[in-house]
Amino acid sequence: MTNKVKELWGSGKAAINAWLAIPSGYSAEVMAQCGFDSVTVDLQHGVQDYLSMVQCFQAISAHPVTPMVRVPWNEPGIIGKVLDAGAYGVICPMINTKAEAEAFVAACKYPPRGTRSNGPIRAGLYGEAGAYQQIANAEVLCIPMIETRTAVTNMEEILDVEGIAGVYVGPSDLGFSYGLPPVLDRDEPEMLKIYDKLLKECDRQKIYPGIHCSGSAGAARNIKMGFKLATLPHDSALMAQFATMSIAETRRESGDLL
Repeated sequence: MTNKVKELWGSGKAAINAWLAIPSGYSAEVMAQCGFDSVTVDLQHGVQDYLSMVQCFQAISAHPVTPMVRVPWNEPGIIGKVLDAGAYGVICPMINTKAEAEAFVAACKYPPRGTRSNGPIRAGLYGEAGAYQQIANAEVLCIPMIETRTAVTNMEEILDVEGIAGVYVGPSDLGFSYGLPPVLDRDEPEMLKIYDKLLKECDRQKIYPGIHCSGSAGAARNIKMGFKLATLPHDSALMAQFATMSIAETRRESGDLL
């Protein structure tokens, strides 16, 4: 299996990313058929656990999407396990320093580049027997999150860490750390200034910036701004949004009958 996100980035294009909070292989399968380039299981804030993540990976494996995970923290054990399960990209929250970024990359990479333990129980299904270990270091995308004042201060050092494929902005936490409301689509001048600096630094380092978005309008705006990975709302939010819209439309069209 090739890494579709990596291919898109290599061709200069952006990727649209799905976000799975629901612990269901069926809903993951539905999302994988919708046209996303990648599907990310959220182990930090969703209600997923490790086994439901595996079920989601199994459900989406028949579709041309890149399986990724946001791990709950920068901890080698869980990073290794999600990779063994078949993740082709790992998004790691709260990376604030160069040392933390280096530790994250080391946990993602096999020796001699890193310290990942060999045991790709399910990841081996993504290639010929014995071949996975030969391609994993190059194919796995290490994506630290920039979402605090401290991370912004250390931005250049973090992005300079060898092995980082991209960086992912958490707009809610980032704004929160500056005393702003925790929302996703930001238009505050101080936030846009940070985005501009990040985009320029990513371009200089030849790595790819990603961002969480509240919907299609925000995603399109961020892609036009220069972000190369745009995440739409998580599955449960999309379900609730469409259900709410459908109910409101039904009531409006039915008039006094409801």
